[in-house]
Amino acid sequence: RGTDRQRRPRSMRVVRGDLEISTAREIDVDFVVQELHQTYWAKDRPRDVIVASLENSLCFGMFDGSTQIGFARVVTDNVTFAWVCDVMVTASYRDRGLGKWLVETVVGFLDGRVKRVMLKTNNAQSLYARYGFASLDGEGHLWMERVST
Repeated sequence: RGTDRQRRPRSMRVVRGDLEISTAREIDVDFVVQELHQTYWAKDRPRDVIVASLENSLCFGMFDGSTQIGFARVVTDNVTFAWVCDVMVTASYRDRGLGKWLVETVVGFLDGRVKRVMLKTNNAQSLYARYGFASLDGEGHLWMERVST
């Protein structure tokens, strides 16, 4: 016997002009490894760990045609909890609102599916606050959550 949650699509695709965010397209592993190695949070994460994390997560790829330009990863049980992590847009595509679009798309996909969504950030609290995230322990803390009603 199925539930509404089980019948909901597990993949999505959103297009804006020539750009696309999708959970259905194949992720460019080399792109993700290269970009993660340029971040403060994953600069020392081994390639094999990154690959295993991709295989065990819901991955959102952002593409310009056939070229991957962004990425976000969600670790989830698809009902009660999700952790949004590894959100990034490659340097040459930044300052165009694409990070906002990526976060909006991820949150929109999870909304109504997952009760509690968490993330950790050192420098983007104001970005995530726009999408309903709040610090767990007060202003300026690293861990943030969003609870669906």
